[in-house]
Amino acid sequence: MAISLAKGQGITLHASEFDLSTISLELDWERDVPGHLLKRLFGSAPEAFKLDAVALLCHADGKVHRLGENLAGGDVVFFNHRRHSSGAIWLGDDDSVADAGSHEDARIIMRPAVMPAEVARIMIVASIFQGQRRKQHLGQLHRIVMRVLDAQEREIAHMEVRAGPETQDMCSMVLAELGRTGDGWAFRALLQPESTDNFVMILRDYYMPPFGLN
Repeated sequence: MAISLAKGQGITLHASEFDLSTISLELDWERDVPGHLLKRLFGSAPEAFKLDAVALLCHADGKVHRLGENLAGGDVVFFNHRRHSSGAIWLGDDDSVADAGSHEDARIIMRPAVMPAEVARIMIVASIFQGQRRKQHLGQLHRIVMRVLDAQEREIAHMEVRAGPETQDMCSMVLAELGRTGDGWAFRALLQPESTDNFVMILRDYYMPPFGLN
């Protein structure tokens, strides 16, 4: 039975219980706009809502050491660099747009066996694309759910965030971390909202100088 995690809680991922040849983090969200059906019928539906998933691959010091060229080719996996050079982690299909009242998801997939040894922690971030310009924020989502799935699509754990004061006017969230534990991995729910809609601003907290970005 899948475990429900609250903020700060974690779980060790046991290969004896699950097929961990791949680990998928599925990010699912639902936008709940009052009267959205009438708005869509009369041509005034709100602008589509796009949530981008990002993975920051950190060393044991908690820092990203390789940024690559304009963040491509380094240790940040995002919409312009969808697959890490090691082949150990990548973004799933780009289906991360939710219209009013609809239900969409994004996915980060990891192969633990080929993860570079220097990668000790993976921070998972979600940001609303152009959220500030579009006046969109996480408080407009009915809920956000992240599920941890094994290679057979069995759910290991999940966590959920619902709209509330802590998500009002927030455009990003540091959702979770995957961390090495001896010869395995653990997952921890962080659920830390951020006001920025630019994940690079969050990346600044995880860089290893020289950073090279202004």
